[in-house]
This record gives sequence, C-alpha cells and structure tokens, in this order.
Amino acid sequence: MRDFLHGLRPTLNIAHRGGAALAPENTLWAFEQAVTRWHADVIELDVQATADGVLVVFHDETLERCTNGSGRVDAQTWAAISALDAGWPVFAGRGARVPRLEDVLDALPHVRMNIELKAGDAAVVEQFVRTLRAYDALERVCIGSEADAVADRLFAACPEACHFFPAEALSAWVFGVKTGAATPPDPRFSVVDMPNVWQGVSLVDAALLHAAQAAGLWVNVWTVDEPEEMARLIALGVGGIMTDRPDLLRDALRAPQP
Repeated sequence: MRDFLHGLRPTLNIAHRGGAALAPENTLWAFEQAVTRWHADVIELDVQATADGVLVVFHDETLERCTNGSGRVDAQTWAAISALDAGWPVFAGRGARVPRLEDVLDALPHVRMNIELKAGDAAVVEQFVRTLRAYDALERVCIGSEADAVADRLFAACPEACHFFPAEALSAWVFGVKTGAATPPDPRFSVVDMPNVWQGVSLVDAALLHAAQAAGLWVNVWTVDEPEEMARLIALGVGGIMTDRPDLLRDALRAPQP
C-alpha cells in the first residue's frame, strides 16, 4: 500500500481547493481553515508554473475568475501574480494571495494533500517532484494530472509516490466496470479521483466500489456539496468525498450511520 493511504479509513473529508465555497479557493486562508475549523482529512489543490518557473497553487489557466488580474498564469511572473488579490470577487480586499507550492507545504507540514499538476513539460515535472522531496512530503501526498501525458511524466519521475488516475486511464477503467468488460486498471495508479455524476449519469454505486476494492483501488468522489448525497456516499463506504463545503461534510460524517 502506498504510504499516503496507510492507516486511512473511509470516509475522508477532502476540502476541494480548500473548501471553495467558504474561503478564497486554493489559498492558505482556505487550507488552514479547512484543517483547523472543519477538520478536513485531506486538502485538494492545483499547481502550475509561472513564466519564470515558480510553482503556484492555482486552478484556472487564466487569472480572471479568482483574482483581480488577467491573462494566462504561465505568461505572468511570480512577482506579478504575488501582488494580486486572490479573494476576488467575494472575498476581495481581505488579504488573500496566490500561494506558492512551497508556502502550502511549509504551512501545513503534517496534512495530507491531493495535488493535481495542471500542466507541465519534463522540466516542470522535475521541479514539482524536487519540491515535494525537499519538503519530505512524498508520504503525505497523492499526485497526478488530468492530462495523461503529464501523469506519465509524473510517474516516471516519482514512481514511489501515490498517484491518481488521469482522464483517459480513468475513463477506460470506469467504462470497463460499467459495461462488464475485463479492463484491468493501470498498476501505476492506486487512487481513483472521479466525478460523482457525469453528463447526468450517477457513476458511483456499490458495484463500482466493489470493483475498486477488488482491484485494490481507493475511490474519492468530486465535487459533492449536497448533504443528502454526502449521506448516500458515506453509507456506501466511499473512500473520500471532495467538497467545497467541508463544514457540511463534517456534520454528515458525525451523523449516526445506518
């Protein structure tokens, strides 16, 4: 079993981007609140590189939705990005800033993290892995990318880490489970981070979780913010729930289970 998964039991409270409905997403404010106030077991975050090679925690390719800046993240310097208001627009003017990956690893040295590298050539992947090693974080992170090519580079650079499925490999496994086709999972990946619903179809049920358990896979579901659906997934025994409302999930996990 990968070190990241050692000792974990369902169902985990995973704060999606730190709990994006409760604080500015992907900021230290959100991450620290998720852990200290809402008792999240894991924080989920996104990483990409600036034009001058700094790894920043940010989801979108462009700055407009979450900051008072504009343009592509990978076209900006760290100096420019670090000056932006990352609480835009709901939490504007309250001091939120885009953090570096190092800032998050340093501020939360014992917290488990699910980290997606949004994009990256070989140099970015090497820098990402080097940073995780420098902070002795490999045992507490699950890493990956939605892009299969980036996920391939990540595994090649750091096979000892816990890796989640990229999009194409995930689709192949889920399709095999749903159709009954024999599709062995890619052995490089041990965590399934998957949508709860895709194009109006509910994907996560007892049969899928049974197939995952038989294959030795851990399943995390995103993004679930409704208490009723949280309760259903908890009752099924899903590994983790990624949510923008870790406060509601905390309450759901504390409720008596059937």
